[in-house]
Amino acid sequence: MTTIYFVRHAHSIYTPEERERPLSEKGRNDAQSVADLLKEEKIDVVISSPYKRAIQTVQGVAVQFELPIHMEEDLRERLLSKEPVVDFEETITKVWENPTFSFDGGESNNSAQQRGSACIKKILKDYRGKNIVVGTHGNIMVLIMNYFDSKYDFNFWKALEMPDIYKLTFNEEKLISAVRIETSHLVNNL
Repeated sequence: MTTIYFVRHAHSIYTPEERERPLSEKGRNDAQSVADLLKEEKIDVVISSPYKRAIQTVQGVAVQFELPIHMEEDLRERLLSKEPVVDFEETITKVWENPTFSFDGGESNNSAQQRGSACIKKILKDYRGKNIVVGTHGNIMVLIMNYFDSKYDFNFWKALEMPDIYKLTFNEEKLISAVRIETSHLVNNL
């Protein structure tokens, strides 16, 4: 069995440059709590999206277990459009309603899911039998989970918190279980 702990990044400060968006003060506090929540697990590998907010969210885990953070470009958040979107809710709803649709310069659900699931399959192969923390983003995380089980859908994505942690257990490439690690006490301290 291989275990992946998907960690959706904590709250970040909005900047137009997606890759450099840092965690907010609350996000930094919650990132420390993520490390605390995972301290009893035996973590073998830490992998992250190259986006700063994802790296910062799993940094405490890496320090705690004295592990490097391996970057995986294909764990980056899905690109909705090459231009900033006017109405995020309307835009995200449209791409989830039609998995093959994409806005100009953006990724469809299908293309983002294909990218993300191929990355996770490679991780499952490369780190078979290990416990792996994966720092990532809400939309790509749910698209990957949806690839393995269709019950992880748009409504599931809308209910995610920042941060959020899901422990997925795999036998080879077959998803055996997915369990949420309780983080609600973190996000209620706004």
